[in-house]
Amino acid sequence: MSNNKLAIIIPGMGYTKDRPLLYYAGKLLSAAGYELLHIEFSNLPKKIRGNRELILQAAVQCYDQASAQLDSIDFTSCTDLLFVGKSIGTIVAARYIAEHDLNAKQIWYTPLQETLDTAFSATPRPDPESILAFIGTADPWSDIPKLLHTASEHHLNIHVYDDCNHSLETTDVDKNIEILLEVMGITKENIELI
Repeated sequence: MSNNKLAIIIPGMGYTKDRPLLYYAGKLLSAAGYELLHIEFSNLPKKIRGNRELILQAAVQCYDQASAQLDSIDFTSCTDLLFVGKSIGTIVAARYIAEHDLNAKQIWYTPLQETLDTAFSATPRPDPESILAFIGTADPWSDIPKLLHTASEHHLNIHVYDDCNHSLETTDVDKNIEILLEVMGITKENIELI
């Protein structure tokens, strides 16, 4: 690592670093002086949505693959450590930070209920102000009322987008561009604050 600011970007199962949320977040972080490390997954199961047991199994598989890519990093040299996760990648980030007792900030794009359960059952619990989160009300991967209730219980500020799916998109392309611009604006404003 050539920099003391490191951002680890953990994708979703089908939402890679080249998709809009992670692509532009990476650009913003790079411009803010972060060195980027992109985690990559392979051979993941398919059609797991709606099946909590399969989601948890996939999260373990993703965690194991991410750990293999992260365990050689000397995190003590990082003065600024940030994990950016998308979907199942948010579960991986929350678990890795907890299990390795890292002082890290997090950005969660479309977290799952299991993300909040993992993060807020950890000891010590993360400071909710060290987490920036975004979710859509039409996200079929989450029970949105339950997720928002859990977020509220733990004082997590989560940005909610009406009628947006698991990619924070609607059926309206112009609206999607506006949403992406807003999400990236919030991300940029908060990179140094979280």
